Amino acid sequence: MAVKILEVKQESCPAARFIGKKYETGGNWGEWWENDWFAILEAMQGLPVNDNGYIGAVHIVDGMPEHWIGMFFPAGTRVPEGFAYVDMAPLQYAVCYLYGSDKSGEFYTMETHNMCLEELKSRGFARKEDDWCFERYNCPRFTTPDENGNVILDYGISVMGEVSC
Repeated sequence: MAVKILEVKQESCPAARFIGKKYETGGNWGEWWENDWFAILEAMQGLPVNDNGYIGAVHIVDGMPEHWIGMFFPAGTRVPEGFAYVDMAPLQYAVCYLYGSDKSGEFYTMETHNMCLEELKSRGFARKEDDWCFERYNCPRFTTPDENGNVILDYGISVMGEVSC
């Protein structure tokens, strides 16, 4: 089954501090589970944009993708030892709620990314180039498969300005 877009919503995030770990390519989710790093972040007061989930994020720095795993926090939040951070300006983004099997790998392809960009364009959104894109692994939407074995992945893309959907 191909990934489907169930819904698109516009959301916003105030100036924030993204706390986590930075990666050259992709991210190592396995080490997060092995080291229980999310427990450290969950003990802190995160922002609503986390929406009861963990975040995989990417943006372009000097022409190259910079990958992160972590969570969003209020600007200026103290960073726990062993973690890195990036401060972010206020952000407008559109979220495509993607439905499919997390085992197929289809959530994580350029085809799915491009499908989301086309859907956003058709709804009047303009992507904010080289700004943040993120995957939000919400519990229970992503962690509890439905009767068909499918889940919902929240895929956020930075957009310019407000659009009424």
